[in-house]
Amino acid sequence: MKKFLSLIGAAALSLSLVACGGGESEQPAEEGQEDAVQEERTKLVVGASAVPHTEVLEAAKPLLAEQGIDLEIITFQDYILPNQTLRDGELDANYFQTPGYLAMQIEEFGYDFVSIGAIHAEPIGVYSKEYSSLDELPDGAKIIMSDSFSDHGRILPIFERAGVIELDVEEGQLATREDIVSNPKNLDFSTLVEAKMLAPAFESGEGDAVVINTNYALEGGVDIEQYGIAFEGEDVLQPNLIVVRSEDETRPEVLALVEVLRSEEIRNFINETYNGAVIPITQ
Repeated sequence: MKKFLSLIGAAALSLSLVACGGGESEQPAEEGQEDAVQEERTKLVVGASAVPHTEVLEAAKPLLAEQGIDLEIITFQDYILPNQTLRDGELDANYFQTPGYLAMQIEEFGYDFVSIGAIHAEPIGVYSKEYSSLDELPDGAKIIMSDSFSDHGRILPIFERAGVIELDVEEGQLATREDIVSNPKNLDFSTLVEAKMLAPAFESGEGDAVVINTNYALEGGVDIEQYGIAFEGEDVLQPNLIVVRSEDETRPEVLALVEVLRSEEIRNFINETYNGAVIPITQ
């Protein structure tokens, strides 16, 4: 009898251990389910210029998070590294360049890149502390501008529109200094500096006028309203693009990024933050 009761006790103990074991196995399953939910979130790494691109992306972060996309922003101070880093697979996309610059980079380096959307435009401006218009520039005035030749195709038409130079450009080509066929004031366009150094050059008083990309004018604290004497016409503005490797142009995450950056919330952010110095694009 005692032996029988011992057997029953052992069986009960065994069942108890099995039951406890079953309870413990349920908890890891729940943790696994939580991990699966977390794994559904997607990380998107985007390289950008500091202003306004990084600021615009920061505003887009919470909107993307609502869609399960965690945006990581890497800020660059030049126009070279963002494309190299995208090529090397360290970025999913970049946001800093215009169609003209992208085309030149693809031609020069053979990048297999595509634009998946235009987000905003930044009118390049001519700034001067001494003169209030291009007409006022003296004979032989020194004009400091970017060493990026794609920018020249945007800069020189500003002077042509003002009537101070005349260009002869082949259809579909970007203007170069060699295309200047009339320059009555003998304006000197020979001083070229890295784009990020244009605002410091202006602030230090170099040149009679300095042509500055708007993102660097904003970043450098240049008073656009006070010192801007001429700007690109809105009819010729080149947009800033979201660029990806060709293989990624249909990725849902990068398409979601473009959709968010074109949303009403981001358009309002751009308009309210930059007061017309940055112009949102909706299509």
